[in-house]
This record gives sequence, structure tokens and C-alpha cells, in this order.
Amino acid sequence: MAFRARHLLGIEPLHPAEIATLLDLADTYVDLNRQPDKRADALAGLTQINMFFEASTRTQASFEIAGKRLGADVMNMTMQASSIKKGETLIDTALTLNAMHPDLLVVRHPQSGAVDLLAQKVNCAVLNAGDGRHEHPTQALLDALTIRRAKGRLNRLNIAICGDIAHSRVARSNILLLHKLENRVRLIGPPTLMPAQIGELGVEVYHDMREGLSGCDVVMMLRLQRERMDGGFIPSEREYYHRYGLDAEKLAYANPDAIVMHPGPMNRGVEIDGTLADDINRSVIQEQVEMGVAVRMAAMDLLARNMRVVPADA
Repeated sequence: MAFRARHLLGIEPLHPAEIATLLDLADTYVDLNRQPDKRADALAGLTQINMFFEASTRTQASFEIAGKRLGADVMNMTMQASSIKKGETLIDTALTLNAMHPDLLVVRHPQSGAVDLLAQKVNCAVLNAGDGRHEHPTQALLDALTIRRAKGRLNRLNIAICGDIAHSRVARSNILLLHKLENRVRLIGPPTLMPAQIGELGVEVYHDMREGLSGCDVVMMLRLQRERMDGGFIPSEREYYHRYGLDAEKLAYANPDAIVMHPGPMNRGVEIDGTLADDINRSVIQEQVEMGVAVRMAAMDLLARNMRVVPADA
């Protein structure tokens, strides 16, 4: 099977064939998750620890459900009340956990690169559940699976990513993945919410929503990440919605069968109209949540298989 990674730290190291392998396996888990009996044994006997240094609802719940459905022993660590608060370093925490012999470590951390550092200090497989502004690989993979199932393919599509690009690890992971699979990516938003190195991303940049959405197959909205902002990036939420919030009038500039996505949590009336978010004919936001469990099951299954491979010279 074409998946060689020991960890899942980002989209950047993955080959297109590895992405396809993971998505194909995730498709089978979508089917399993729709059955009355959702249990499998791919992680039976393994221990999964979820370490979230940032608050999370969707991602943490999704990883927990994914692990339990695959038969793992799952432990959630509340890092806000952990030894980190008492002065312990991230590396010491990693070494302590490593001594407990976990098999899978799922980590979300506010600092870019922190998850990669942890992966260097432990013997188990590490999955990045979001690190600073760097990457959020499983979100990009679940978005990819959602797009592939809705559009029937995952290449040569016109995909718009709209909103707070500068602070979004979701945007970065999606750009990397979509480029690997030969899609045309457009970024839409105010200049204040575009990354400084925008020219290095190989994307088209638009500051006018209607122009940017013209002819698009997929419209991916992003949340305004106020917790990462330290200045006046927008004049007001009302003005932002007027110019960059997705509503039916702006969506009309995209292709008639364009789908609407949002990684959540949504700010209704700020980046997206609530009625449009709930429109079952255009919105695939709830499908994204469903695909998240299946993709995380597939990711942990594949990493667990790689852990069990015995080297040829052993």
C-alpha cells in the first residue's frame, strides 16, 4: 500500500499517491461509520493519547471517536491543567509520555513546529492536529475527501479559499494538497488578511469577492481568527461581511453547481450567511464533519500498519 509515512505532521511531505491511498481507505470508513455496528479492530491493543494545548471541539472529538471505533484505548489529556502549567517543558512532557509507551500521539499546539519537535522525542506515531499557523493536515485531507465525493474528482478544479488566509493553518494545508493534485487555487480576502509571502504560494490572489468567485467549482470559507490577531485587520465585522461574507448574491458568480465549505466553527453573519450554510443543495459543511472521522480513522490505521512493519534486516 502506497503510504510510507511514520508520522502525519503535514501535507508537504506526502506524495499524491499517499494522499490517494489515505482517501481511498477513508472512503471505506465512511461506509463503516454509516452502519449500525461501527466497530473495527485496526487499532486493537494500541494506546492513543490526545494532547490538545488549544481548545477544540470538532477535531478532538473526531480523533477520539475515530480511535474508539478502531478499537484503541483512548486517553484525552487536558493540557490547560497539566504539568505544563507547573513549569514543565514540552520536551519533558514528551519524554514522560514516551515512558508510558503510547502508540499514537495526537497533538494540537499554538506554536508552529511544536508537533514536529515532539515527534523527534517519542517512539510512537505522531499526528498533527494543528500547530500554530503552520499546518492542519487532517483538515485538508477531510476537505479533499469531501470535494472528491461531491465533485467526482479531485483534480483540475477551480477552488477559492476566502477570508482570513494570513492566520489560517487550514488554508496552508489545503493549498499544499490542492496544488499536489493539479487544481487551480484562488485566495480571496482583504490585503490585511493575506500572508506576507503570498507570492511563494503559487496561487491567484483577489481582493474582490465577486471577481474571485467567477467560475469556481468549490468555495471554501474561513473563520476570522481573532485570537491570533494583534491589531486592526478589518474595519468592523459588519463591513467585513458586506465585502467578504458569502451570501447568495456573491455565490451566484461561482459555477451553478459550486459547493460551499467551512472548516468550522462558523461565525454566521460574519464570514457566511446562515441560510446558505444550511442549504443542503450547496453546503457540504456537515459532510466535512462526517468525513473528518473517516479520514482520521484512515490516517491512524495507516500509521499503525507502518509501526507493525518489521525491517528486512531485523
